[in-house]
Amino acid sequence: MSAQLIRNLLLVILATLALSACSTTKKSNNLLQGDVYTGTETIEYLATGVPDRVFFATNKSVLTTAARDTLRKQAAWMRKNKDISVTLEGHADERGTREYNLALGERRANAAKDYLMTYGISGNRINVISYGKERPVNSGSTPLAWSQNRRAVTVKAN
Repeated sequence: MSAQLIRNLLLVILATLALSACSTTKKSNNLLQGDVYTGTETIEYLATGVPDRVFFATNKSVLTTAARDTLRKQAAWMRKNKDISVTLEGHADERGTREYNLALGERRANAAKDYLMTYGISGNRINVISYGKERPVNSGSTPLAWSQNRRAVTVKAN
């Protein structure tokens, strides 16, 4: 190989690397904050500006700051709508046994219930049920899917 050919080849490689470094990619809205899903694709609303779900870290039922903010909004909405009762559905990701995830989902739903009660919502207006890993919102086997499935969802009771 001639020196000129090697030089041209190196220039092409360097130009390709420089151009690829300048390329941009669209940032996903499915952000993970630590191990807790904070995106909006799976969030629905009880009312305008009142999200219906909160998310949890892996194997945890402790409320995050974002979860407490959401539950405060739910409590304010429930105080204005005294005739409405809700069911808190606890969920887990696919990892772990059925029994473990049912218990974890129940702890998550009860954590949300307890927090709502600290804001003056009567426990008589809040039912708790756990679905464990049986009702995933995202059926994937990825960290994003798992983070979306670790949740407690507030639904209006019938």
